[in-house]
Amino acid sequence: MPRAKKSRLLVEERRRRMMEILEAQERVTVEELVSRFSVSAVTIRGDLDALAQAGAVIRSHGGALKRIDTREDVPISVKETLHHSEKVRIGHAAAHLIKDGETIMLDSGSTTMEIARQIKFLQLKSLNVVTNALNVAMEMANLPHVSLIMIGGILRQMSYSLTGPQAEQALRGLHADRLFLGVDGLDAEIGLMTPDVLEAQLNAVMIQVSREVVVVADSTKFQRRSLSVIAKVDSVHKVITDSGVTPEMVAALRARNVEVLIV
Repeated sequence: MPRAKKSRLLVEERRRRMMEILEAQERVTVEELVSRFSVSAVTIRGDLDALAQAGAVIRSHGGALKRIDTREDVPISVKETLHHSEKVRIGHAAAHLIKDGETIMLDSGSTTMEIARQIKFLQLKSLNVVTNALNVAMEMANLPHVSLIMIGGILRQMSYSLTGPQAEQALRGLHADRLFLGVDGLDAEIGLMTPDVLEAQLNAVMIQVSREVVVVADSTKFQRRSLSVIAKVDSVHKVITDSGVTPEMVAALRARNVEVLIV
């Protein structure tokens, strides 16, 4: 057998076995695969990138995850591993929009969590933060310059968020200078989407009580559809995303007077 053909078979066999491992345990790390196949981390990353491009796996920070139906809700612990570097850049850019003395609102989600992590590095004297997310609240609970307002409601364990009529009632008595909203799907025609009906209703109220709406979403969220529509794109002032967004999507948003920031 020619050497090139044999090498190709070895690559395909290794990738097939990677898929079998993911099928069995749903997630895997680069380090684990390096140990199992006795190849370099560069080779493993190349294999995972190729499988991700083929749509066979979801690339995550330091490894890969079994492909999940994007119509389904995904636990926040899984979301935090997906497109991590993009979310960090988006969170950094979003945090630098915040001004001293403002009242901001942070929705639940892995990207808004990155904003919360960046707030501690801002040179602010005072900041009011309203959130419905337990993990976001815990991230900022010890910051002396932050006045934290957490709304009540029904806990969604999938996202660590509080939703429902109680949360909506609490929000209607508040006002925010700026809302940072994470979404699971964004379509220029349909609007902003999320898998949970109660979360969509709460997000709609957040938009109503906020002076400016900033959507934070990595490029994989564009043209992805989810169960519940939060609002039309016309209600959004800014979108912060990564360089993977298509020029067509950027043009479609800007045509609706939405400012698009690419990081």
